[in-house]
Amino acid sequence: MNNSINHTLPILWKHSVFALLLLSLMGGSLSAQDDAATADMTTKKPVKNTFESIWIMDNQTTMVPIKGTLEMDIQHRFGTVNNGYDDLWGIYSPSNIRLGFNYAPISKLNVGFGLTRDRMQWDVNLKYALLQQMQGGGMPVSVTYFANLAIDGRDKKFFGTGTDRLSYFHQLIIARKVTDKLTLQVSPSLSYFNSVEGYLDENGEVQSKMKNAHIALAYMVRYKVSSLMAIIVGADQPLTAHPTNNPYPNICFGIEMNTSAHTFQVFAGNYHSIVPQMNNVFNQNDYKNGQFLIGFNITRLWNL
Repeated sequence: MNNSINHTLPILWKHSVFALLLLSLMGGSLSAQDDAATADMTTKKPVKNTFESIWIMDNQTTMVPIKGTLEMDIQHRFGTVNNGYDDLWGIYSPSNIRLGFNYAPISKLNVGFGLTRDRMQWDVNLKYALLQQMQGGGMPVSVTYFANLAIDGRDKKFFGTGTDRLSYFHQLIIARKVTDKLTLQVSPSLSYFNSVEGYLDENGEVQSKMKNAHIALAYMVRYKVSSLMAIIVGADQPLTAHPTNNPYPNICFGIEMNTSAHTFQVFAGNYHSIVPQMNNVFNQNDYKNGQFLIGFNITRLWNL
């Protein structure tokens, strides 16, 4: 694991610095607007509505719902469009679905769980808002930490020990609301699997096909076209090089529609697995070959 991390940290650092510089350079307009609007205020306030949902396609956002909020997630991914009319561009091919529930027990903290059809994976997760972008100067970005633990629910014949079922995901999410319409986000992540597939070499020794640890970087853009609709675009770039079966990047784009209690996103992308570490490590859909699929997210909020 240490070799994998040491190999990819310089690459991650360069990507992250570039992304943060981009957020800073493009952030001047909102600061100017906020400075003018709050010149007569003695206290600074957090920027509101950086995102309308905890999700932006296959990634988390910096948003943490207010204390006492219960949320239900329905996430659906159809098959790839490659077969055309034969399976109605993936709509009638095998799909993947996740049902999840989240709750904010205290301010800035969200906890939840979900079940995904692929490998019958149960996941438990937490999300904490570390920093909030402020109006009128001060903190220029919002920073949120997200982590999960996923349990592969397939038959025990697939595993050597019980802990082989476990995988983990850690992500630092950094976002800036540049203008009232435009939000940018960059998210470095670490995925880790207790067990990866192996093979016997010429000496009869077991060798891993992939590394246990994997580092990736996600870029997200949200642009509001009206008070209830936004265009969403993103990319996920793997940074760790594995011995075999290297994952392909993800390109995604779609629209988001919001009400006071619902968010609906429909989009096209290359990811099918929904559970983030599965997407980052095992994605074999290549956007260069047109292996896109249609997905949607539905979230429902209740303030208890």
